[in-house]
Amino acid sequence: MERKQREKKPAQGWQIILASASPRRRELLALMGLTFQVMPSEKEEIITGDTPQEMVENLSRQKAEEVAGRMIHGSEPEVRALVIGSDTIVVCGGRVMGKPRSKEDAFAMLRSLQGSVHDVYTGVTIARVEDNKITYDTFSRKASVTVHEMDDEEIRDYIAKGESMDKAGAYGIQGSFAMFVEEIQGEYNTVLGLPVAALYQELKKVTGVCI
Repeated sequence: MERKQREKKPAQGWQIILASASPRRRELLALMGLTFQVMPSEKEEIITGDTPQEMVENLSRQKAEEVAGRMIHGSEPEVRALVIGSDTIVVCGGRVMGKPRSKEDAFAMLRSLQGSVHDVYTGVTIARVEDNKITYDTFSRKASVTVHEMDDEEIRDYIAKGESMDKAGAYGIQGSFAMFVEEIQGEYNTVLGLPVAALYQELKKVTGVCI
Protein backbone atom coordinates (compact mmCIF):
# COMPACT_ATOMS: atom_id res chain seq x y z
CA MET A 1 0.00 0.00 0.00
CA GLU A 2 1.33 3.38 -0.96
CA ARG A 3 1.91 5.62 2.03
CA LYS A 4 0.08 8.91 1.85
CA GLN A 5 2.53 11.77 2.15
CA ARG A 6 1.72 14.16 4.97
CA GLU A 7 1.09 17.68 3.81
CA LYS A 8 3.70 20.14 5.02
CA LYS A 9 1.93 23.06 6.67
CA PRO A 10 3.49 26.47 7.26
CA ALA A 11 3.72 27.94 10.75
CA GLN A 12 1.20 30.63 9.97
CA GLY A 13 1.69 33.95 11.65
CA TRP A 14 5.10 33.12 13.10
CA GLN A 15 7.98 35.45 12.44
CA ILE A 16 11.26 33.54 12.65
CA ILE A 17 14.34 35.39 13.88
CA LEU A 18 17.90 34.08 13.91
CA ALA A 19 19.76 35.67 16.82
CA SER A 20 23.16 35.06 15.24
CA ALA A 21 25.36 36.65 12.59
CA SER A 22 26.86 33.29 11.63
CA PRO A 23 26.69 32.74 7.86
CA ARG A 24 26.75 28.98 8.44
CA ARG A 25 23.61 29.11 10.60
CA ARG A 26 21.91 31.31 8.00
CA GLU A 27 22.70 28.75 5.32
CA LEU A 28 21.39 25.87 7.41
CA LEU A 29 18.10 27.63 8.20
CA ALA A 30 17.70 28.44 4.53
CA LEU A 31 18.28 24.78 3.64
CA MET A 32 15.39 23.93 5.97
CA GLY A 33 13.18 26.05 3.74
CA LEU A 34 12.48 28.62 6.45
CA THR A 35 11.78 32.26 5.82
CA PHE A 36 13.56 34.23 8.52
CA GLN A 37 15.24 37.47 9.52
CA VAL A 38 18.68 37.89 11.04
CA MET A 39 18.88 39.92 14.24
CA PRO A 40 22.22 39.20 15.98
CA SER A 41 22.36 39.39 19.74
CA GLU A 42 24.14 42.46 21.10
CA LYS A 43 24.79 40.92 24.51
CA GLU A 44 28.31 40.03 25.59
CA GLU A 45 28.55 36.27 25.94
CA ILE A 46 29.34 34.97 29.43
CA ILE A 47 30.12 31.29 29.91
CA THR A 48 28.27 29.82 32.90
CA GLY A 49 27.46 26.26 33.91
CA ASP A 50 29.13 23.19 35.35
CA THR A 51 29.06 20.95 32.27
CA PRO A 52 29.65 21.60 28.55
CA GLN A 53 25.95 21.01 27.92
CA GLU A 54 24.96 23.62 30.50
CA MET A 55 27.55 26.08 29.22
CA VAL A 56 26.48 25.92 25.59
CA GLU A 57 22.76 25.92 26.42
CA ASN A 58 23.23 28.99 28.62
CA LEU A 59 25.11 30.75 25.83
CA SER A 60 22.33 30.03 23.36
CA ARG A 61 19.70 31.27 25.82
CA GLN A 62 21.60 34.52 26.40
CA LYS A 63 21.37 35.25 22.67
CA ALA A 64 17.69 34.35 22.41
CA GLU A 65 16.77 36.29 25.57
CA GLU A 66 18.42 39.50 24.42
CA VAL A 67 16.78 39.51 21.00
CA ALA A 68 13.38 38.36 22.27
CA GLY A 69 13.50 41.08 24.93
CA ARG A 70 14.11 43.71 22.27
CA MET A 71 11.13 42.45 20.31
CA ILE A 72 8.84 42.63 23.36
CA HIS A 73 9.84 46.19 24.18
CA GLY A 74 9.89 47.50 20.65
CA SER A 75 6.93 45.88 18.96
CA GLU A 76 3.18 45.53 19.08
CA PRO A 77 1.60 43.19 21.66
CA GLU A 78 0.23 40.88 18.95
CA VAL A 79 3.69 39.95 17.64
CA ARG A 80 4.22 36.19 17.29
CA ALA A 81 7.85 35.28 16.83
CA LEU A 82 10.26 32.40 17.25
CA VAL A 83 13.74 33.64 18.12
CA ILE A 84 16.46 31.05 17.57
CA GLY A 85 19.67 31.48 19.54
CA SER A 86 22.57 29.08 19.04
CA ASP A 87 26.17 28.74 20.20
CA THR A 88 28.96 26.20 19.86
CA ILE A 89 31.92 25.19 21.98
CA VAL A 90 34.70 22.66 21.51
CA VAL A 91 35.93 20.54 24.41
CA CYS A 92 39.27 18.74 24.26
CA GLY A 93 40.97 17.12 27.22
CA GLY A 94 38.62 18.91 29.60
CA ARG A 95 39.46 22.33 28.13
CA VAL A 96 36.59 24.42 26.77
CA MET A 97 37.43 26.26 23.55
CA GLY A 98 35.49 29.15 22.10
CA LYS A 99 36.72 31.40 19.31
CA PRO A 100 40.47 32.15 19.31
CA ARG A 101 41.55 35.62 20.41
CA SER A 102 44.66 35.67 18.21
CA LYS A 103 46.57 33.59 15.66
CA GLU A 104 48.77 32.35 18.48
CA ASP A 105 45.68 31.24 20.38
CA ALA A 106 44.36 29.51 17.22
CA PHE A 107 47.70 27.72 16.82
CA ALA A 108 47.58 26.45 20.40
CA MET A 109 44.01 25.22 19.96
CA LEU A 110 44.71 23.37 16.72
CA ARG A 111 47.89 21.86 18.09
CA SER A 112 45.89 20.35 20.97
CA LEU A 113 43.19 19.04 18.62
CA GLN A 114 45.49 17.35 16.09
CA GLY A 115 45.92 13.60 16.43
CA SER A 116 43.10 13.27 18.95
CA VAL A 117 39.33 13.13 19.48
CA HIS A 118 37.41 16.16 20.71
CA ASP A 119 33.74 16.93 21.36
CA VAL A 120 31.68 19.68 19.76
CA TYR A 121 28.61 20.91 21.63
CA THR A 122 25.98 23.12 20.06
CA GLY A 123 23.21 24.60 22.18
CA VAL A 124 19.96 25.97 20.79
CA THR A 125 17.25 28.04 22.44
CA ILE A 126 13.90 28.79 20.85
CA ALA A 127 12.29 31.84 22.46
CA ARG A 128 8.57 31.89 21.70
CA VAL A 129 7.26 35.45 21.77
CA GLU A 130 3.47 35.59 21.97
CA ASP A 131 0.88 37.70 23.80
CA ASN A 132 3.68 39.95 25.07
CA LYS A 133 5.23 36.98 26.90
CA ILE A 134 8.32 34.86 26.27
CA THR A 135 8.71 31.14 26.84
CA TYR A 136 11.92 29.20 26.24
CA ASP A 137 12.81 25.75 24.94
CA THR A 138 16.50 24.86 25.15
CA PHE A 139 18.45 21.79 24.07
CA SER A 140 21.94 20.78 22.98
CA ARG A 141 23.63 18.14 20.87
CA LYS A 142 27.12 16.66 20.89
CA ALA A 143 29.31 15.34 18.09
CA SER A 144 32.76 13.80 18.43
CA VAL A 145 35.45 14.64 15.86
CA THR A 146 38.66 12.71 15.24
CA VAL A 147 41.46 14.80 13.72
CA HIS A 148 44.47 13.38 11.89
CA GLU A 149 47.92 14.34 13.07
CA MET A 150 49.08 17.76 11.81
CA ASP A 151 52.57 19.18 11.95
CA ASP A 152 53.25 22.79 12.87
CA GLU A 153 53.64 23.85 9.25
CA GLU A 154 50.25 22.41 8.33
CA ILE A 155 48.66 24.21 11.26
CA ARG A 156 50.24 27.55 10.29
CA ASP A 157 49.26 27.08 6.64
CA TYR A 158 45.67 26.42 7.68
CA ILE A 159 45.54 29.49 9.93
CA ALA A 160 46.94 31.59 7.07
CA LYS A 161 43.86 30.70 5.00
CA GLY A 162 41.78 32.85 7.37
CA GLU A 163 39.26 30.21 8.43
CA SER A 164 40.18 30.07 12.12
CA MET A 165 39.41 33.33 13.83
CA ASP A 166 35.59 33.32 13.99
CA LYS A 167 35.07 29.67 14.82
CA ALA A 168 35.03 27.66 18.05
CA GLY A 169 38.13 25.49 18.25
CA ALA A 170 39.79 27.59 15.51
CA TYR A 171 38.53 25.53 12.59
CA GLY A 172 35.64 25.26 10.17
CA ILE A 173 34.78 21.72 9.21
CA GLN A 174 33.06 22.89 6.03
CA GLY A 175 36.28 24.48 4.74
CA SER A 176 39.75 23.18 3.96
CA PHE A 177 40.09 21.74 7.48
CA ALA A 178 37.96 18.85 6.16
CA MET A 179 41.11 17.19 4.81
CA PHE A 180 42.30 16.70 8.40
CA VAL A 181 39.06 15.20 9.73
CA GLU A 182 39.23 11.43 10.06
CA GLU A 183 35.82 10.71 11.54
CA ILE A 184 32.67 12.34 12.95
CA GLN A 185 30.30 10.64 15.36
CA GLY A 186 27.01 12.51 15.65
CA GLU A 187 25.19 14.95 13.42
CA TYR A 188 27.52 16.80 11.05
CA ASN A 189 25.44 19.97 11.37
CA THR A 190 26.13 20.04 15.11
CA VAL A 191 29.77 20.68 14.22
CA LEU A 192 28.71 23.34 11.72
CA GLY A 193 26.83 25.17 14.48
CA LEU A 194 23.15 24.21 14.16
CA PRO A 195 21.75 20.66 14.58
CA VAL A 196 18.96 21.06 12.04
CA ALA A 197 17.29 17.68 12.60
CA ALA A 198 16.87 18.35 16.33
CA LEU A 199 15.86 21.95 15.64
CA TYR A 200 13.14 20.87 13.23
CA GLN A 201 11.64 18.47 15.78
CA GLU A 202 11.68 21.17 18.49
CA LEU A 203 10.04 23.70 16.17
CA LYS A 204 7.23 21.21 15.49
CA LYS A 205 6.71 20.81 19.24
CA VAL A 206 6.74 24.55 19.90
CA THR A 207 4.39 25.54 17.06
CA GLY A 208 2.27 22.42 16.82
CA VAL A 209 2.65 22.29 13.03
CA CYS A 210 5.22 21.27 10.44
CA ILE A 211 7.46 24.18 9.58
